[in-house]
Amino acid sequence: MASILYQTIDQLSREKGIDPQIIVSAVEDAILVATRKYYKSGEDLKAEFNRETGQVEVFAIKKVVESVANPQKEISLEEARALDPNAQVDGEVRIRKPTDVLGRIAAQTAKQMIFQKVREAERDTVYKEYSGRVGEVVNCTVKRVEGPDLIVDIGKTEARLPRREQSRLEQFSVGDRLRTVIVKVEKASKGPQVIVSRATPDLVVRLFEQEVPEIYDSTVVIKACAREAGERTKIAVLSRDRDVDAVGACVGMKGMRVESIRRELRGEKIDIIEHSEDPVALATNSLSPAKISRVAVLDPAEKHLEVIVDDSQLSLAIGKKGQNVRLASKLMGWRIDIKSEEEKRQEVEWQMGQLVSAGTPISQLTALSEKLREKLAQHDIPTIERLSAMTPEQLQEIPGIGPKMVEKIRTAVQNYWEGTETGGEGAVVEGGEAEAAELDEALLTAEAAGPGAEAEAPDLAGRPEGEFVAEQTAPESGPAEEGTPRELPPEEAVRPATVDSRSSLEAEAL
Repeated sequence: MASILYQTIDQLSREKGIDPQIIVSAVEDAILVATRKYYKSGEDLKAEFNRETGQVEVFAIKKVVESVANPQKEISLEEARALDPNAQVDGEVRIRKPTDVLGRIAAQTAKQMIFQKVREAERDTVYKEYSGRVGEVVNCTVKRVEGPDLIVDIGKTEARLPRREQSRLEQFSVGDRLRTVIVKVEKASKGPQVIVSRATPDLVVRLFEQEVPEIYDSTVVIKACAREAGERTKIAVLSRDRDVDAVGACVGMKGMRVESIRRELRGEKIDIIEHSEDPVALATNSLSPAKISRVAVLDPAEKHLEVIVDDSQLSLAIGKKGQNVRLASKLMGWRIDIKSEEEKRQEVEWQMGQLVSAGTPISQLTALSEKLREKLAQHDIPTIERLSAMTPEQLQEIPGIGPKMVEKIRTAVQNYWEGTETGGEGAVVEGGEAEAAELDEALLTAEAAGPGAEAEAPDLAGRPEGEFVAEQTAPESGPAEEGTPRELPPEEAVRPATVDSRSSLEAEAL
């Protein structure tokens, strides 16, 4: 029959949820320490708990030798056989040490050691048990309030419910029963600290698993969940059986299943949507109850979406303080930009306006010399479109540009819009860009000199054979008004001419 002490140890181990052998070892170690302090010897001591008598026996272990060198740990063969007739050299004998003389101080020391060992064993047991239950829903009772935090009883130990893990709209009193999710188990100096939560999305997921049989047996799968505790939750579900409606299974008949979860969450709103691998379809479902006009994927790599809604649906799609679109973004894991039809139209118009205002650079107008193009650009005429919109009077306000140059610019712009940059007064013909540049420079110099100045004709002598330019001046046909370009008669219009060595010789002979 087991002793009363062992029965007490067995009962204590069941209450604390620890192995009885751990408590027995704690008792043996405590008595062993007390014995060493009492005898103050260097002997090798060993304690054994006798379950039948309930006594802890302490023995000194000594080695049997022929010649004793250390009396604390060795014993001669004669002395050993006096204690044990079967003793042999190199064997061991056990010498019993009385424990009834230890006294009150030794007993108090043993008691403290036993309690310490039991507490350490209890902490290890609690940590091993609850560290493997992270994410599990547990029923608990509010035990006390410590500042903003709640201390709840979860069975074998207490857990802490911090303020950050509480719903903003919930208030609890001592004795209230609630369901929480274990989110963390920490090792602390005072023992393992279990942290529970009512704000995590896992609580909603676990409640659906308990309330919906189709989720429990994996016919319906919860793909994602986004939550703002106490206000709104969005959950995306997918059915693996085409005959089972995922959303309908979660809602239940007349909404019984989802209402049961809402009651547990103190009336929190829950949106159940159907999951889709297509981000466009998922975004349309996630932003419900708003009606979406269209969805565009702006950047698949960065997961960026643009959603367009009617003007009347914009506030509904965004939600109170942006809650609806924020939860949809968390649910999808995408960045979502919401715009109304009017905002999108204005954006497109602005972009088109930017394209139009950019225009064609003046450098594309190759019919004008580079020096003239630079001069125009310096006077805030960077594009051909702006040049076309200017009047002759505005052009003549630019220093160095007179009526002749205005006419040349007008002809070059007109030819550009007609699809050709050849022809007209001073136009370049077949590679005569150098001559056109010289003529432009001459016109600029002459017009900058003032009224009545004539443009000096460029020196064409020494040009390579085959290069030519159109005539820039006409024979005098009478006085012309100052500052007015003269018109060339039809017979003297610009025409190409071919100069070769044979025609030159004939001309000299004549």
